[in-house]
Amino acid sequence: MDSLITAAARALAAGDPLGALNRVALRDDAPALALRGIAMAQLGDFVKARVLLRRAARAFGPKEAVARARCVVAEAEIALVSRDLNWTAKSIEAARATLEAHGDRANAAHARYLEVRRLLLIGQLDDAERLLDGMDPTPFPPALKTAHHLIVAGIAMRRLRTRAARAALERAECAANDAGIPALTAEVESAFRVLKTPAARLAGGEERLLLLKDLEALFASNAFVVDACRNMVRDAGRTISLAGRPVLFVIARVLGEAWPSDVSRDALIARAFGSKRADESHRARLRVEIARLRVMLRALAEISATKRGFALVPRRAHQVVVVTRPVEEEHAAVLAFLADGESWSSSALATALGTSQRTVQRALDSLDAAGKVQSFGRGRARRWMTPPMPGFASMLLFPGALPID
Repeated sequence: MDSLITAAARALAAGDPLGALNRVALRDDAPALALRGIAMAQLGDFVKARVLLRRAARAFGPKEAVARARCVVAEAEIALVSRDLNWTAKSIEAARATLEAHGDRANAAHARYLEVRRLLLIGQLDDAERLLDGMDPTPFPPALKTAHHLIVAGIAMRRLRTRAARAALERAECAANDAGIPALTAEVESAFRVLKTPAARLAGGEERLLLLKDLEALFASNAFVVDACRNMVRDAGRTISLAGRPVLFVIARVLGEAWPSDVSRDALIARAFGSKRADESHRARLRVEIARLRVMLRALAEISATKRGFALVPRRAHQVVVVTRPVEEEHAAVLAFLADGESWSSSALATALGTSQRTVQRALDSLDAAGKVQSFGRGRARRWMTPPMPGFASMLLFPGALPID
């Protein structure tokens, strides 16, 4: 490897893409193409970066398997940063295996971290923890250590383990300072701010904003919690998901907001079914849904009938609280993902939300008409984004994009 290539690689590792381009911008050999691609990715031109990396992968000979694998890993990171979640795990797994077989443990670990970050992004926390388990960042360079600790912190935040998250972020801060890369330092600072901004709101009688540590304490308490962030109910001993039963969750939420009072049948019908005038068919349907909800919640609470309606009676808890997103509005889940400031495709949002792409497209069209999101590009290249909501933390927490080594 000649001196210009070595100098360009060192510049990229230090977070200086312009310095790298000054050395290899006019060269078209395979190593230069790869470095140019990574530099363009660091500068934010992901389309050009992908083209250059693919050219580099083709230019490397059949005996240069490690170089081709590094190009695959770099392209996978570009896909993750640009929120293209349709790339298959098989390609990066094969690249990781090649790198490990040839002793390139740092880049193999980087490939594994990309897999974990993708799983974290789409909410598959158990799989993310399984892949991360046993990985020791001690022998890795500072930038890779930062990535490891940011992922650990992201998982801890999603699990509402704020002490573990803060400890991981402190380790990430130390590693980022050692790396001396401004983008890494900014990413750690951004993650720290998540701990200090509201992540949810206590609804009902005493409305107030909640930090992640407040949520952690609330969920660990003996309270019966109706969680409108995840559409589930819980107490200290058990959690029951109503994510697939929206009518039942609305009824549970209305009863939770009114606790310890009861709720009239007409009010429940209006909230659950959207009907302003209740007739006998609505009342019959309400009785059916109440019966279903009693079965779902029988281990945690009883729903008792009163003269005018129904009331929620917890079996063990002495308090009922309702937790919602900091800002509630239609298509809030889509806005929560877009609040990270990155540009998303509708297919990536559908993958992350676990819904159909057509449903996401309708939501985006509605938000676009209201001026809450904006798009650029056309067809498959169309991307959606919105400025981050100031002062609020998304419940969908994950580490952001890291510079490519």
